Amino acid sequence: MAWTKYQLFLAGLMLVTGSINTLSAKWADNFVAQGCGGSKEHSFQHPFLQAVGMFLGELSCLAAFFLLRCRAARHPEASMDPQQPFNPLLFLPPALCDMTGTSIMYVALNMTSASSFQMLRGAVIIFTGLFSVAFLGRRLALSQWLGILATIVGLVVVGLADLLSKHDDQHKLSEVITGDLLIIMAQIIVSIQMVLEEKFVYRHNVHPLRAVGTEGLFGFVILSLLLVPMYYIPAGSFSGNPRGTLEDTLDAFCQVARQPLIALALLGNISSIAFFNFAGISVTKELSATTRMVLDSLRTIVIWALSLALGWEAFHPLQILGFFILLMGTALYNGLHRPLLTRLARGRPSADEGEHERLLAGPRTPINDAS
Repeated sequence: MAWTKYQLFLAGLMLVTGSINTLSAKWADNFVAQGCGGSKEHSFQHPFLQAVGMFLGELSCLAAFFLLRCRAARHPEASMDPQQPFNPLLFLPPALCDMTGTSIMYVALNMTSASSFQMLRGAVIIFTGLFSVAFLGRRLALSQWLGILATIVGLVVVGLADLLSKHDDQHKLSEVITGDLLIIMAQIIVSIQMVLEEKFVYRHNVHPLRAVGTEGLFGFVILSLLLVPMYYIPAGSFSGNPRGTLEDTLDAFCQVARQPLIALALLGNISSIAFFNFAGISVTKELSATTRMVLDSLRTIVIWALSLALGWEAFHPLQILGFFILLMGTALYNGLHRPLLTRLARGRPSADEGEHERLLAGPRTPINDAS
């Protein structure tokens, strides 16, 4: 079946905005500028402030939801699905997981390359699969267990590529290892978020844009308030600001004032996450969850290629092997092989091809998936 122009637009929008989301965050990290009080030039390392911006982008999805609802009220032919009443506090636990996982990933992005950051996020399959068995009572198919095994092998290969690659002053070997481990740790939290959403949120038939926006509201308010104590908490070697604290928002604003391109990078990160969530939701609705998974894998290729072209990282052939192993693991876990095998064998799509896609192919991508 041929895609319509609208479907092609949605697929392109998801691919472009998803790539911009990671690349703009890394672009901001690469800037060097003076801070407040005439401090010497230093890198823009403000992961928690960047996470607040990401939640601001998610919060804009709530505005998009109410605009759609107003449009549906004025034009009955564009009606939305009826919404069941629900307690907004249901979104608080997933939002706390989202806030924690996103913040950790932004810290990790300061320490490792954008391509490794994107590839290692594939570890979410491992933990989501295990948690779904433990807490949702699911029984995974053999192909899903094989997908988890392939993902583990792929993560090891990508990690080896990082160990064997040349490292500059910005990304020392110890920092790269720490960053890679932090990304994998963050995926444990993201998988808990996905299980919580599956168990408590999705059964209420909440509109995806409303779900994303509500979690964005909680994350934005809570993390914005936490920026105040973070200004005073010492962080040692994990700190990227002259004061050595967990986050220095004033220093970030001073750096933005002295280097306006940082503001452009932050704006790209905030706006791209909003459009990426909208495009991802629409792709799942208009096409399929499998298509969304394939586009997300293509996003990794785009980020990797542009990072190499911009000179942000060095090429290592092991990354190619690691990426394809991770891609195979994702495809096996999400059942992408089923429709392909069915078409080869019978010439028509399988009736149960979507049964095993639901957990990871829900209505949103958690960081940036961010992230």
